[in-house]
Amino acid sequence: MKAKYQSVLDLGQELNIQNGDVKEENGKLIVKGTAATQYEKNLIWDKIKEIGGDNPTDIMADIKVADTTIFANHTVKSGETLGKIAKQYYGSAGKYTVIFNANTNILKNPDVIHPGQELVIPNL
Repeated sequence: MKAKYQSVLDLGQELNIQNGDVKEENGKLIVKGTAATQYEKNLIWDKIKEIGGDNPTDIMADIKVADTTIFANHTVKSGETLGKIAKQYYGSAGKYTVIFNANTNILKNPDVIHPGQELVIPNL
């Protein structure tokens, strides 16, 4: 079972999931841990569904979220815009204003962001 879901376990390590525990019991893989944000939890679940389908019966995951006050944290990379970042997290570039409004402490213009800036991606 571990081999089937190895990419989920690898993603958990990559995301630095805290208090992680993985064991096999009665033909099921049982995975527990705490993701930093809801976005990271969603990434784990997306990977589980990619492997096991929408309702996998051979894995049971209990993923908690450490910080529920925000959706994610994002470090700006070269070439990014708030629209591209909004599309990544919300599926819609038009929601860039939500990100801008949550970061007016460091952003003065929604058209000007710089690599290395740490943005808060708020819950919708």
